[in-house]
Amino acid sequence: MSKDTAPTEKYDGFTVEERDAMKDRAKELKAAKGKGKSKDTEPEVLAKLAEMPGGDRAIGERLHAVIRANAPELAPRLWYGMPAYAKNGKVLCHFQPAQKFKTRYATLTFSDEAALDEGSMWSTSFALPELTAADEARIGELVKKAVA
Repeated sequence: MSKDTAPTEKYDGFTVEERDAMKDRAKELKAAKGKGKSKDTEPEVLAKLAEMPGGDRAIGERLHAVIRANAPELAPRLWYGMPAYAKNGKVLCHFQPAQKFKTRYATLTFSDEAALDEGSMWSTSFALPELTAADEARIGELVKKAVA
C-alpha cells in the first residue's frame, strides 16, 4: 500500500487522542523524575487550562478555583495532560475537557482515593456541559468530602 492510499481496515488499537494522552503522561513522569515532590506544578495546570478552547477553558478555570478554595491541601498537577488534584502524591480527582477525547461534554472524575463512599454504590464521575453556581457549590461539597 502506498503512502497516499488510506487504509480500508478499521484499527482497533488506541485512538490518536489516547496515544497523545499517553505521550503527555510519559512527559509528566520524565519531568517529575529527579525534581522531588515539592515542585509547584500549578503554573503548568493554569497554562494547560489557558490552552483549552472556550467552553472547556471556562469550565476548567472555574473548577480549578472551586477545588483550590474548598481543598487548598490538594496539589494541582497534570495527569495524562489533564488538570488533576492530588493528595499525598495520589490523584484524587481530574478534569477531562470535552476536547481531549472529542466527547460530548467535559467531566470531573474522582479516583478511588476519594472518600466518597456511600452505601454500596456512588457516583465518581460527573458530566459538566456547563458549570452553574449550584454545580460549583455541589462540587465544593464533594471535594471537601473526598479529602476527608
